[in-house]
Order: sequence, then C-alpha cells, then structure tokens
Amino acid sequence: METEALGALLARINATLNLSSGVLLMIGWVFIRRGDVRRHRLSMLGAVTTSSLFLIFYVTRFTITGTHAFAGVGVAKTVYLGILFSHITLAILIVPCVLRLLYLVWRERFQDHRRLARWVFPAWLYVSITGFVVYVMLYHVYGYV
Repeated sequence: METEALGALLARINATLNLSSGVLLMIGWVFIRRGDVRRHRLSMLGAVTTSSLFLIFYVTRFTITGTHAFAGVGVAKTVYLGILFSHITLAILIVPCVLRLLYLVWRERFQDHRRLARWVFPAWLYVSITGFVVYVMLYHVYGYV
C-alpha cells in the first residue's frame, strides 16, 4: 500500500474512532444519569479505549504522512483553524484529566470523580466531535493539498 493511501486509511480510522468515542461518551452519560453504573463504566472504558487507539493511529499517520495543508481560504480557513486549535489544545489538556478520572474510580473516590467529570466530560466530548469535524473539513469538504 502506498504511503498516501495508508495515510488516508488511517485518517478514516481516526475519524471513526473519534466519532465512536463521542457516541460512547454520550451513552455513558445517559447510563450514569439513569444510575446504571455498570453500563456507564463499560461505556467510559470504551471511550478511553477508542481515544487511546486514536492517539496511537494518529501518531502513526503523522509519522508516515506528516501534516496536511487545509485547502480552504478566507472564512473557511479561519473557522477550520479555530476548530483545530481548540481541538488540539483541549485534547492535550484532557489526557491527564482522563487519567485522573480513571485513578479516582480505581481508588473508589466517586465523589471526586463526579466533581472532575463534570468539567472533563464536555471537553472530551468536544474533542471527539471536533476531531471528526476536522477530518471532514480537511479530507472531504475541501480536500487536502
């Protein structure tokens, strides 16, 4: 498989992983609202797994193909860069927070977990959704150069 084809495949996989993570986060939120801790835990572990796989595949794709220039101009480029910047910034910030959430659950410190999750959940959901949006804008709406 050629480098560009492999890079495009990995980008599609990453978009799917991002979207899957977002769906699992929402499902987990619904479960915890209903008091179904077991299903909440399974959904959140799924979100952690898909997000972790995303990171592995993203680093692999970046190593193989590097960065891609956004082909849009004007307002489209400004919007894209704004979404991309906020996505990257929050993605970096939530990693230690998600690890902390996992630690708190492991230590059975559920009140602390709940308090932190109220902040981390919307940021993580935003990162998952905007990751998919960045992929669609870069590869499908404008095509990369």
